[in-house]
Amino acid sequence: MQKEFELPDIGIDTDDEITVSFWHMEDDEEFVKDEDLLEVSTNKVNLKIAAPSTGKLIEILAQEGDVVTVGDVIALIEIINE
Repeated sequence: MQKEFELPDIGIDTDDEITVSFWHMEDDEEFVKDEDLLEVSTNKVNLKIAAPSTGKLIEILAQEGDVVTVGDVIALIEIINE
């Protein structure tokens, strides 16, 4: 089932700017639950965002260097065995 992958609440001050730093995979790559999908950074911290379940990265919507906020759709994913 294809769904939108939103930037989860990463527990930082909402005034902090969040930048997509690095994607650990490319479109059409499969991932397993808890595997690192991407890294984001603020002026205070760098964080890795893990996969919520096993699936496939369909399309990256937020590119490296893009500024995003919690709840923004950053990718399209396909969930396997949810």
